[in-house]
Amino acid sequence: MPTFELVAVSRFLAGLPHGAYFGIGALVASDVLGPGKRAQGVAFVLTGLTLANVVGVPVGTGLGQQFGWRVAFMIVAAIFALAAILIAFFVPAHAGDPGRTLRAELGVFRIPQVWLTLAVGAIGFGGFFAAYSYIASIVTEVAGSPAWAVPIVLVVMGVGMTVGNLLGGRLADRDLRRTLLGGLALLALVQVLLALTSGWIVSLVLFVFAVGVVSSVLSPSIQTRLMDVAGDNQSIAAALNHSALNIGNATGAALGGAVIAAGLGFVAPVWVGAALAAAGLVIAVWSFRADARQKAAPALALS
Repeated sequence: MPTFELVAVSRFLAGLPHGAYFGIGALVASDVLGPGKRAQGVAFVLTGLTLANVVGVPVGTGLGQQFGWRVAFMIVAAIFALAAILIAFFVPAHAGDPGRTLRAELGVFRIPQVWLTLAVGAIGFGGFFAAYSYIASIVTEVAGSPAWAVPIVLVVMGVGMTVGNLLGGRLADRDLRRTLLGGLALLALVQVLLALTSGWIVSLVLFVFAVGVVSSVLSPSIQTRLMDVAGDNQSIAAALNHSALNIGNATGAALGGAVIAAGLGFVAPVWVGAALAAAGLVIAVWSFRADARQKAAPALALS
């Protein structure tokens, strides 16, 4: 990778299978665990992402610092190869639906509830990324802590995300609507508390952990909701969830950077995050109310 352009192209190519891999993985896991545990299956797959924040990122960084970035990338490639072998041997075979066509799958974009659920992920969950992207600056510039504290705070958030993911799967299986609405409301609240108390490292660590927990409670809820409203278009809908979350990643980080560039300080992205979570809550309420009206319409017509 001698040039920036080649790095950018390789980054793009590496990102192509991301949504499909995690989307299909979530479908397989929810099917394996069966009805009543679908969200737990989704959460189990997504836990890999949160564990990567706790273990993979610091280990990869350390390997890169000690042996060079090429070694870190080769080890990642070896892990991918091992994962493919383990999937081939241990994941139960799923025939899928050979009759489905790409044109039929694209019909998912004609379902309004799919768009609303994607908006919840892109906007509401984008609130998490607005704060997460600037945690390092908040730790050093606002709380006045040394640079060595940054990895510790990030690991604390990663642990919180892992806990929240597993908790979110169980809660969503019990009541998806309350879990999604309550999670968005709590995400807005804990980010407000983080913004108000970020000048003290102890409270900063506490609320960073809380943001990690609450944000990851949302992940399996959004994925399961999307699968519920997609009808027969399960495959592409499951993959689209990760597209929405990546849009939230980019949007949240960009808006956070914009308010810092405007001179509003390093805490401003956290306030942006709280506002985005609140906006996601409004969209989720709209989605559930529209769904209830749609389901009630046939009953009213019959009466």
